[in-house]
Amino acid sequence: MSASGLALPAAPALDLSAPRVMGVLNVTPDSFSDGGEYLTLQTALARGLTLFEQGAAIVDVGGESTRPGARSVTPSEERARVLPVIEALRSALACGPISIDTRWASVASAALAVGASLVNDVSGLQDPAMAAVCAEHGAPLVIGHIQGQPETMQRDPSYADVVAEVYEALAAACERAVAAGVDPSALLVDPGIGFGKTQAHNLSLLANLDRFASLGPVVIGVSRKSLLGSLTGRGVAERLAAGLGAAVSAALHGARLIRTHDVQQTHDALQVAWAIQTAGASDPRPPGGPRAG
Repeated sequence: MSASGLALPAAPALDLSAPRVMGVLNVTPDSFSDGGEYLTLQTALARGLTLFEQGAAIVDVGGESTRPGARSVTPSEERARVLPVIEALRSALACGPISIDTRWASVASAALAVGASLVNDVSGLQDPAMAAVCAEHGAPLVIGHIQGQPETMQRDPSYADVVAEVYEALAAACERAVAAGVDPSALLVDPGIGFGKTQAHNLSLLANLDRFASLGPVVIGVSRKSLLGSLTGRGVAERLAAGLGAAVSAALHGARLIRTHDVQQTHDALQVAWAIQTAGASDPRPPGGPRAG
């Protein structure tokens, strides 16, 4: 039921048999790339529907910026930002699955009640009630990795072995989620690019995404992030090409859900890369063998 008491249409299922796109919809004043652009219900709804039209398999609605140094917002403030948008999107006939990007169980619970169907928790279940909320609603859960808190995570990130340590942290969080009642098949994992990591850490994780697939479908968010800027020297508004390169590489290394601001371009790039990848995998001829024609 919606907040108005009206029955909402069922959320379509999310198919991850091939890499898909998660469209970013930030209803925040301070997100690093698009903060302030979608603060009204009308602009947020229009943007969400556009993301679906451009090829997003799911739209991720967030009401708190988790960029490095961002201030926290209260759960009540976050709910006021996201709930009207989620309900409006779910009521739109053309709408696909919606996820709620939140660190707080109370926000997740309210969002699931008005039409969200997946929870994207970048904090790795720092709110101990988060997994139980997802279990109660039967909602898939993305467990992200972060070292520290958004306000401080980039001050001095340190790991002895970043791939092993992030894997162990995500595995432990998955175990906690299952113990709280979440179906293991409903778990997805995100190694948290840029969430308490240096450039070297981020690159190591991206090169080893296949290591995380045993925990669940891998989610990656690199779109417009500082990693791309440090590698290319480009400003936030000039990182599309770099983001597409990272998205395709992530998909070919095992990611199944690519979180991005640039949905149409990423969707098209993934379609082409995956068609080539799967054609090669099904080709019975040995590598380098002759091809007809």
